[in-house]
Amino acid sequence: MFTLIRSSIFFVLMVLTTVFIGLTMSIFGWIIPFSATSSLANLWGKTNLFWLKLTCNLDYKITGLENIPNDQACIIMSKHQSAWETIAFRGIFPADQAWVLKRELMYVPVFGWALAVVKPIAINRGSGRQALKQVVQQGIERLKQGRKIIIFPEGTRVAPGEKKKFGIGGAMLAAKAADYPVIPVAHNAGVFWRRRDLKKYSGTIEVIIGEPISVKGMDAGQINEMVENWIESQMVLLPSETSTY
Repeated sequence: MFTLIRSSIFFVLMVLTTVFIGLTMSIFGWIIPFSATSSLANLWGKTNLFWLKLTCNLDYKITGLENIPNDQACIIMSKHQSAWETIAFRGIFPADQAWVLKRELMYVPVFGWALAVVKPIAINRGSGRQALKQVVQQGIERLKQGRKIIIFPEGTRVAPGEKKKFGIGGAMLAAKAADYPVIPVAHNAGVFWRRRDLKKYSGTIEVIIGEPISVKGMDAGQINEMVENWIESQMVLLPSETSTY
């Protein structure tokens, strides 16, 4: 019960943070420099990470953060287990990000408006080849702008211990934009923040960021296989259970 109460307090604080920062971004994001808007988005992530630690005693530990360059575009391909990484990466990684996400998120009041001003790659997941084409075309544009593409190859949240075949979109982008490195990320956020569960369990989420991978001369299939193998090899090293219930 105590875990549920703490988690509910966090949820309220997250909503308030989203409304305040989201409205600020929505109103001023079209007239202030893009770098300032991106910094506001990162403030949203950092603030919610602070609330999460304060209310739920849920912290995180990162290994390899230095592998993400501050001043270079790259493609970050990450494990997807929970909503945590969609908040945390926004606060932890450099601000010049471009997320590949489902178009439906753009329709959420305030949150979707704020998303629009940071110019994500919003795809219709049901459109098949058209969605892949959009990821490649807009991804290359964003990379040329110096941004870091963040994509979850699994396409949806996958519970700890389970696997889902990696989608090809991120790997196709990497193959077409081979001058930009791919950076794989593994984490066990789903152990503490489970899918479709309000409760957040106390503990420390572990994040492992791999060294940049040069993909020159590789096709999309080879890239996907390499990234998936690296991520899954790290997942078995991370705690898969929490003793707090």
